Amino acid sequence: MKRLLLLLAILCTGTLFAQKDYTIGGQTYQLTQEVSGSLDLLWGVVDNQYRYFIQKDEQLLELTNTKEGKDYKEEYKVALSNLTSDHPVDVSKVKLTKGSLRNFCDSYNSLADATYQSQRQSIKLKTRLGVWGGMTNYPYFINPGNDLNGQAGIDFEIVDHVKLRRHSLVVQFRQIFSSSAYDMSSTQFSLNYRFKFVQTETFDLFINTKITDYVHISPNLLDPDGDGDISDRIQGSEGGMQVPFAFGLGGDIAMANGFITLAWYDLLAIGLDDNGNFPVDFAIGYKFKL
Repeated sequence: MKRLLLLLAILCTGTLFAQKDYTIGGQTYQLTQEVSGSLDLLWGVVDNQYRYFIQKDEQLLELTNTKEGKDYKEEYKVALSNLTSDHPVDVSKVKLTKGSLRNFCDSYNSLADATYQSQRQSIKLKTRLGVWGGMTNYPYFINPGNDLNGQAGIDFEIVDHVKLRRHSLVVQFRQIFSSSAYDMSSTQFSLNYRFKFVQTETFDLFINTKITDYVHISPNLLDPDGDGDISDRIQGSEGGMQVPFAFGLGGDIAMANGFITLAWYDLLAIGLDDNGNFPVDFAIGYKFKL
């Protein structure tokens, strides 16, 4: 507990030092400086919205993009063009986002000051290790009773929080356990791509795409159609590669040194035929930052 309190104190102290109060138009904002040079970029979260500010010499102004009808007025482009008229930089493709504004300020600062060192960040890969458990009716093999079996797995995720924040690759190991109701077990290794359509510091929502999958399956179904005739029993084991292009949904919730992770896999598969049952394939676990 003492270590946790110390960690929280350090994090809060770091946040306080990173931010500074600025007064604009009689209103005070707590802002973080993203770029420092001839042209400074500052940003802050005000009323749950990101706000961006530019400072040059003693002039500090907010960048805005007002919507009028169905169109945006893009006032921020005019402001940037006026501020950088001494060393013009193309504003036509600049977006009102932290990354795009950072690149613009870097370009201008490099022209205005020969000693300026670009603050653009390159790709820096990080990894996460997740463990999870759940239930599945495994929709890609005969399951006449639509029974659920337990499953457990390990995810190894590769992420980049600089240029590819919304994307990640996941190598997944999954073990499906047999049960008395549905005597089928399976060991699987898959490569997955995740697109985070909601991405924040504390919460992500993603679409999981299973690209390729090695599946080894071991069924022992004595009467798969339930007609009392066991001559059509399915037994043995076999394995092989699949290209399912199966889509699912998931989310990560930041907690301690990692994330609580929730997922519903295989909602739709383009490359595989299902058994006609609605896919029930959910998991809950915890993901550690490495």
